[in-house]
Amino acid sequence: MSKIRAGRVGEQIKKELSRLIQGELKDPRVGFVTVTGVDVTNDLSQAKVYLSVFGDDEQKNASLKAIEKANGFLRTELGKAIRLRHTPELIFKFDESVAYGSRIEKLLGDIGKPDESKE
Repeated sequence: MSKIRAGRVGEQIKKELSRLIQGELKDPRVGFVTVTGVDVTNDLSQAKVYLSVFGDDEQKNASLKAIEKANGFLRTELGKAIRLRHTPELIFKFDESVAYGSRIEKLLGDIGKPDESKE
């Protein structure tokens, strides 16, 4: 029962954080950031927020630092938008699955191409 609720709360947190980061966050260090997923613990005390950031490593790190600095603001606004007894602690992490998927796709594409150097 609580896993179902944790999943629903996670989806709501994902929607609200996407809206807050895109519209309300005014830090210029934050680039093009997408919230790809949220994992909430069963007791709703912590939420791991997975972010996908467009750009190189320097831009990714700057965006992550800016979002971590705005953690208090985001948590406060999240508490106003979602009525819970306690707003979960937000832990931000990079989502490497998009880059991993594109790398696998490229490797599979390279396998299908005939090797011209052998001919």
